[in-house]
Amino acid sequence: MLKHDKGVGETGSVPEFCTCGAELPPDARFCHKCGKPQREEPQLSEPVENSLSIETPVDTEPLPALRPPVINLHNGLAVRVGFLAGSIAFVLGLLPAPFIGRVALLLFAGFLSVYFYRRRSGESLSIGNGARMGWISGLFCFVIITVLFTINMVMISIVSQEGGLAAFYRQQLGAMGMPAQSIEQVIEVFGSPLQITGLLFTLFVMFTGLLTAGGALGARLLRRD
Repeated sequence: MLKHDKGVGETGSVPEFCTCGAELPPDARFCHKCGKPQREEPQLSEPVENSLSIETPVDTEPLPALRPPVINLHNGLAVRVGFLAGSIAFVLGLLPAPFIGRVALLLFAGFLSVYFYRRRSGESLSIGNGARMGWISGLFCFVIITVLFTINMVMISIVSQEGGLAAFYRQQLGAMGMPAQSIEQVIEVFGSPLQITGLLFTLFVMFTGLLTAGGALGARLLRRD
């Protein structure tokens, strides 16, 4: 049998050399002479970015402030308050008081219209809106007066068909203690449709004007609170 020499097939550590000719130490990563890398370095995997991107907040315009409802006949609350304050103004107008006292009472009714609206809505009215609230109240007061006046005239005409309307007025106003001269003036007014129209127009201007002024005054006073 042939015996193999011990040195056959066995290799010792063979020194490595760089391309520049420098002998490299074992497991050298770079040449100590020229700095050339001797083996490929494993590439580090780049960190995976978080797929959930944080959305930057979008600048949004602030919502416009809610405007209070306009005071007009389309405002349900204004209509209800106007009817209430107009009814109060009508009752106050029936109280026996001098002219200055009646003016003050109607101004007070306009003030009440703004007070009631503010109490129910929680909104503070400007002077302009307060004047509109008073005007609506004055309008309702005039409507109440006109309706009752028309009903009264119709009923008086029916009752006084035999003796005439003038005779009925003389009898009723005389029983109230009115002087004869004043009775004739009243009969003259109620006997002329034109004068009745003028009287109603005067009442309209008086009631709406005074309650409008009272509403504006009430809005100014209540805004101080």
